[in-house]
Amino acid sequence: MTDALRLALVRGLHTAIYLVMAGAVFVVLYAGITGAHGPWLWVAAGLVAVECLVFAASGMKCPLTAVAVRYGATRTAPHDTYLPERFTRLTFRIFTPLIVLGALLVVGRAVWFGWAPA
Repeated sequence: MTDALRLALVRGLHTAIYLVMAGAVFVVLYAGITGAHGPWLWVAAGLVAVECLVFAASGMKCPLTAVAVRYGATRTAPHDTYLPERFTRLTFRIFTPLIVLGALLVVGRAVWFGWAPA
């Protein structure tokens, strides 16, 4: 398998993970704002928690970015996902407050209303 094909696979996987994780963050935030909850909330919250642990364990850098660079990704060419760089470069600034807010709202509602995993 060539490095170009490996890079394409890493970028595809990374794009899919990025979109799923962005969706999970918004699910948690939605649940915190509206009070909606069910098994889907706990799955989304678990995904967000795992993602936070992966980032923390990797020095607040995505480990897939390093893999993409190993196979030839550069800042001047399509980088580590198939998403536009102007969109992904703000990931931490946008998603960190959303994760914190969503988690605080969900925990607050869970404590206040006595939610339990469904």
